[in-house]
Amino acid sequence: MPRISASSNAAQRERTQRSILDAFGELLYSNGLTDLTMTRVAKTAGVGRTAVYNYFADMGELLVAYALDKTERFVSDLNRELASVENPVDQLGVYIRFQIEDLSRRHLPPGQAMRTVLSPEDFAKLGKHVGQLQAVLSEILQRAMDEGYLPHGDTEELSQLVHGSLTSTADRSKTMESPRAQQERTQATVRFIQRGLGAQFDAEFRPVRLPTQPPVLSAVS
Repeated sequence: MPRISASSNAAQRERTQRSILDAFGELLYSNGLTDLTMTRVAKTAGVGRTAVYNYFADMGELLVAYALDKTERFVSDLNRELASVENPVDQLGVYIRFQIEDLSRRHLPPGQAMRTVLSPEDFAKLGKHVGQLQAVLSEILQRAMDEGYLPHGDTEELSQLVHGSLTSTADRSKTMESPRAQQERTQATVRFIQRGLGAQFDAEFRPVRLPTQPPVLSAVS
């Protein structure tokens, strides 16, 4: 009988875990959290119910793992796209577009709904989920300010305002729009947020640095 190597076991575990997370996401998208059970997840994933418990102690732990997995994959794709764009205002546009597209197809319940189904400990773990995205956006905003493309401001406060705008924009009731209409709506949101933050553009919509502000007058010399 051939010996099963440790690497083979690790790969099998990874495949099983991926199947469970994908099955959970599929059920969450089609049915929401209502009546979502470990048994249904196991059946959809094609594994035994016990196998699911080998990876996740309960539904709360599975929900958190799914949210963090989605975030890590999203941030990886986002960073790869951002690396191909030089100007920080254009990077902001990439971030906004990625977020709208992701929010429009994401199945995670809003924060308050999550709070009702998760233990305080599990809900606190989702802070990592939010923090990763806040950090990426704050870095883009700070660079845009440092290079003179945006007026200076509190990056944490501005990040929260941007995310609030994105959440309201990603209206899933508009999923029946044509791809062109969705693209136009997304682009309009990109421009609205960029300009709302103080970005300026030339005639070809290329970001331009803000005019140099005169020194603040002071009676003290």
